[in-house]
Amino acid sequence: MANIWVLTFFTVVGATQILLFLERRFSWWRTCLAVYGAAALATLVDVLLWHGVGMDCVIRLYPLTSHVPIMLASACVSRVQGWRLVFQLLSAVQFAQVIHHVGSLVYYLSGRRVWVLVLSYGLLTAGLILFILCLLRPLYLRVMRQIRHGWWLVCLVMAAHYLINIYLVPGYAGMSEESTLLKAAITLMMVGFYVVLIFLFYSVQGEMEAQHNAEMSALQVSALCARMEALHEAEQAVRLERHDLRHRLHTAAELVRTGRGEEALDFLGAAQARLDEGRPVRWCRAPVLDAVFSAYFRQAEREGARVEAEITLPDRLPVEEAELGMVFANALENSIHACQALPLEERMIRCKAIGYPGLMLEVGNPCARPVQLDERGLPVSGEKGHGLGTRSILSFCRKYGALCQYEFRDSWLFLRIIF
Repeated sequence: MANIWVLTFFTVVGATQILLFLERRFSWWRTCLAVYGAAALATLVDVLLWHGVGMDCVIRLYPLTSHVPIMLASACVSRVQGWRLVFQLLSAVQFAQVIHHVGSLVYYLSGRRVWVLVLSYGLLTAGLILFILCLLRPLYLRVMRQIRHGWWLVCLVMAAHYLINIYLVPGYAGMSEESTLLKAAITLMMVGFYVVLIFLFYSVQGEMEAQHNAEMSALQVSALCARMEALHEAEQAVRLERHDLRHRLHTAAELVRTGRGEEALDFLGAAQARLDEGRPVRWCRAPVLDAVFSAYFRQAEREGARVEAEITLPDRLPVEEAELGMVFANALENSIHACQALPLEERMIRCKAIGYPGLMLEVGNPCARPVQLDERGLPVSGEKGHGLGTRSILSFCRKYGALCQYEFRDSWLFLRIIF
């Protein structure tokens, strides 16, 4: 009887660990209902087989009766598919085997005391769940899309370990010395393999952070260079106006001397207007953000898009200035790209950023065709390479706990970020 309860316990633990890994497509309760429902049905089948054909047959058929149904249910509710999903499922199975084999080893060495088995199972389960929640899941979600190749090989190694423990090593862990020691040793070897994987994930994360820092540095340099270019152009315009100033003053004086005061005022007003046009606009106090706004608004105007901007950002921002600049750069670049598919008279970009009562950002543009949003509310596009800017914005929002919302309304696509 103890063995069927052990299998039931690990069916529930495995389902729970799979849920910890999943990026779900549906609501939390529907995902739990699907996975735990499959686990309950699998447990019922195991109990019926135990009564009908015995425990040895149940153990042999356990991968088919329990793991396969739970994995299929998980695949139906998971947003991630392919080898990455297989890796998540096999990881959950491997962690369950760590609990089982290490706990069984402690149980066997203690003289088969049941309370030792229960205590070791409980401590190992709690420790692994905390490990997945606090370290492995966040790390895996950050790097899984960056590692594009090799998942099948990792899954092959993990599947081989699983099949060896189930079918090639005889006996049941905790019941005999040979099977207990051998299964525990093979499982600990796989733990070492997983440690290597974690170091690989950390290496990829380090490369991602270095690339992100390089992109932010490049953005700052590019935006500041564009700002310096604008200031240089304004300075040249002022020099030309200064050079022509004596001619204008002479003309205005002549108009006044001949009694044509209204024409003199119009002439001076036109000169003042030309000076105002050449004056650079300062959008906010933050230098990098100001440079980003200036650079991308000028790029939009060169593409024939009208820009309606309302920027009232505070002096002190609740986020890193360079990262916020990257968000605006990606959003404005996407808007400029969308406007290129429109006739000149329809091209327009609206940009709003306010700092009170909370930081809120909005960028909108008209679209040539309806935009579809996926289950996460993100725009869908079939263009190759499209979506990198959107993923960068989403990563920024996750980091700072901001709400990211896309809305398609009246042929306009709006991006809103609210802190």
